[in-house]
Amino acid sequence: MKSTVQTVRIIQFALVSLLAGFSTLGHAAEACVGFGPQTPRDIDSAVGTNPRAFSMAPSYQTMNLCNIHFHANAEHKAKDFSIYAGDGVNGGYQCNVSKSLSRAELKAPKVNHCKGIKPGDTIEVHWVHSSCDVKPGKGLGSCLSEQCANPDLRVETQVFTVVNDTNALDFADFSYAGNRAKGYHQAKALPSGTGEPVQFQGSTTGPSYTEATCSPLQVSWSVRPQCAKLDINSLSKWCENNVFEEDYAHGVRKLVTNPKLLSEIK
Repeated sequence: MKSTVQTVRIIQFALVSLLAGFSTLGHAAEACVGFGPQTPRDIDSAVGTNPRAFSMAPSYQTMNLCNIHFHANAEHKAKDFSIYAGDGVNGGYQCNVSKSLSRAELKAPKVNHCKGIKPGDTIEVHWVHSSCDVKPGKGLGSCLSEQCANPDLRVETQVFTVVNDTNALDFADFSYAGNRAKGYHQAKALPSGTGEPVQFQGSTTGPSYTEATCSPLQVSWSVRPQCAKLDINSLSKWCENNVFEEDYAHGVRKLVTNPKLLSEIK
């Protein structure tokens, strides 16, 4: 039997690997068997027949924020972000509004500290929360500890169209600056006004996983169904300096469509 330290390291590797930017070659393989429900998915479809149910994590307000990161394009799909961007690490979906932006919104900013992102792009931001008594930090390994190797995980999600417009949403409003609420590490705020979040059981994401190579981790998801415009200048400032050491867009996992790998959205 592996020690607690070894177990934590294995789980940390599984968590961090989804951010590593790996690409998976074999796409003709059969769906993996014996795993719980997978993510990402089309949140407009409630269909899912995966039998491995687990308890949903509590509200993010009673959990510790442990990581914030973003992906190039939306990993999930919904009516408001349904423009197909292709397969591969930089595939996924784009916000519908991204095709009707003004010349000013698409103007390159004077300074941009976010690698792989420009005005007009779509990003999916993940605010990751853990039931462990941990502090926000670099990588998803910060969401667990030697004393808490199997936490409840919840990801609050918002899809943005990035624009060069200071009147658009300011990412600083959704960042972490050492703030705590009722003893829990929390972002200053989470996006609102973008529809009732769709909640479901799933897994970790990222390009190292496919329908043939599934994630073993259980994650409660909360995905807002509408896009919002985000000022790239504010995102650039966050990329320049944040406790998570994040300054680039991560790759995406191809949309999971096999009902056997999805939970039912209730």
